[in-house]
This record gives sequence, C-alpha cells and structure tokens, in this order.
Amino acid sequence: MSTLRPRVIPCLQFTRGELLKTRRFKDPQYLGDPINAVKLFNDLECDELVAVDIRATQEGRGPDYAMIEEFASEAFMPLAYGGGISSVEQIRRVLAIGIEKVVIGAAAAQGRLISSAAAVFGAQSIVAAVDVRKTLFGRREIWTHSGTRNLHVDPRDYCLRMQESGAGELFVQSIDLEGSRSGYDVALMKGVSAAVQIPVIACGGAGTLEDIRMLLRSSNVAAAAAGTMFVLHGKHSAPLISYPRPEEILALPTATSEAG
Repeated sequence: MSTLRPRVIPCLQFTRGELLKTRRFKDPQYLGDPINAVKLFNDLECDELVAVDIRATQEGRGPDYAMIEEFASEAFMPLAYGGGISSVEQIRRVLAIGIEKVVIGAAAAQGRLISSAAAVFGAQSIVAAVDVRKTLFGRREIWTHSGTRNLHVDPRDYCLRMQESGAGELFVQSIDLEGSRSGYDVALMKGVSAAVQIPVIACGGAGTLEDIRMLLRSSNVAAAAAGTMFVLHGKHSAPLISYPRPEEILALPTATSEAG
C-alpha cells in the first residue's frame, strides 16, 4: 500500500457567478466572487481545489463553461469541477478547458455515465459524488439533487457500485454535518473507505485542523475536503479565505492511496 502526502482540499460552492456557502445544503450565504477566492487560494499555495455549481442540476442547467474557463485560467493548482454534468460531451468540453477531474452526482445514479466517461477519459478523471444523509431512524442513505431526492441506498453499497462502474475517486459528503464545523462523520468515512479500493475524499463538518487529523487517523480516506473551514471565520461566519500552512499539512497523519 503506497502512501501520499495528506491531501487537504478546499471545496468552493458557487452558482451564476456567485461564491456561496450552505449549511446542510440549505440557506446559501453569499460570499463574493469565486474567481477572487481562487486567486487567494493560489496565494496560500493550496494543493488542489474542488468547485461545484450547487444549483445547476436542480435548475436543469449544464455546466457554466465561461465560469469554468475563468477557474481554469486563474487556478495554479489541479482543479475538479462538478455541477450539471449529464453527458460524455459535457465532460469532454470541461476537461478540454483544462479541468483535471469532473465530479458527477445525480447523473451517476441515473445511468451509465460513470462507466462511459471512464472508458473515454480514464478513471483518473472521473469522481463520483456521494451525498449521505441520515433518516429519522438513523440509517444513512444516498441523496441526490442537492439533498432533495432520496435513493434509499446504503452508502457502502452505492460506493461499491460507483467503483465497479469505473469511478477513479469518490467524493463522500455528510449532508447532516455540512457547514456545521463540528467534525466529520468519521464512522461513515471509515466504513466507506474500508469497503472500496479507490480513493475516498471526505467532506462535511470540518471546523479545525484537529478534525482533519482525527479523520485521517481514524479512517482510510485519501483526502480531507472542507468548505466552511476555509471560507468563513469566527462565530459570526465572516467571509475569509484561509488554508493551512505547508508545515501544518505535513504534520498531519499520512493518508493512503488505497483503502481496504
């Protein structure tokens, strides 16, 4: 099992040219210009970014190619894009712009897009989004369309399905903890990362570096992603772009390139 430097990934939410931040996928807070955020993460020497158009699928829109081109032209680091992707041709156009990876959510659940895309572009370019919420009875299940549609599927079963379909990575997010800054759903991430053989990016709930440290120590995830932690600050949630110093990242537990 090979090892990698810990991957710590800011996740930017945007739609129609506005940088936003939600809590449990609801109540988006306006934060400003997403391109300015990318520039600031450049200055902070961020290793990689994920940018997601959080309304594209719900509004029946495809990717905002003009915005994606701006992201690609400004980002000095590898960039993944998600939102509104439903066809191989859309993926082709996004990757041609200069995006390294595409994140596929609702369309991954609905058909064979993951397998078709992996066959054309390679698994390394295809990330399956896995959004998880607990039911009233405490059962974790998969939701799509920004947490509005319940698939009634167990997360581990779904992640195995995405792996078998050809996804190169899984972006697993706890809807219940998203924006809470109360720590990751470590039990979820531990279970999922133990079930699959492809890298798992964990998201939802990070508030401090200690939360990331605990996640990496307690599970086999390959990366820790966070939104609120890197774009809001203080008890009043004031907009502020931040990222750990290189020495802080190097001091984190080493992530693994394979779960199992």
